[in-house]
Amino acid sequence: MDDCIFCKIINGEIPSVKVYEDDRVFAFEDINPIRDGHTLIIPKSHAENIWEMSAEDMAAVAKAARKLAGAIRKALDPAGIACLQLNGRAVNQLVMHYHLHLIPQKEDDPELTMTAWKLVAGDMDRIGKTGEKIAAAVS
Repeated sequence: MDDCIFCKIINGEIPSVKVYEDDRVFAFEDINPIRDGHTLIIPKSHAENIWEMSAEDMAAVAKAARKLAGAIRKALDPAGIACLQLNGRAVNQLVMHYHLHLIPQKEDDPELTMTAWKLVAGDMDRIGKTGEKIAAAVS
């Protein structure tokens, strides 16, 4: 896609700090990192979100995420790692090219708001009905 910043990064039109590349994915350091080591993994084929992505590209991103999480662990020794992926402007996806964030977390780092929500018991009837709808829609 001509106007996609991530496609331009893949094509070398915009510089990046590349940490991994294979035939299906490209991974680089986020230029607005939440933490040192904040890494983005993107498919080389343009797909705006999870709904547009091929199963093959999804599998390639997951495989690269495992490899890169290991590399981040070895290089930075975090206490944990957050894997975050947003789909659509309603959840604050800013670049409309599928991307998975790997965000390392040390013990003394401030909590990531995406990993610190209040647990509130849900309505089990509503949960059950919603689960039934989703299960019925699986193809």
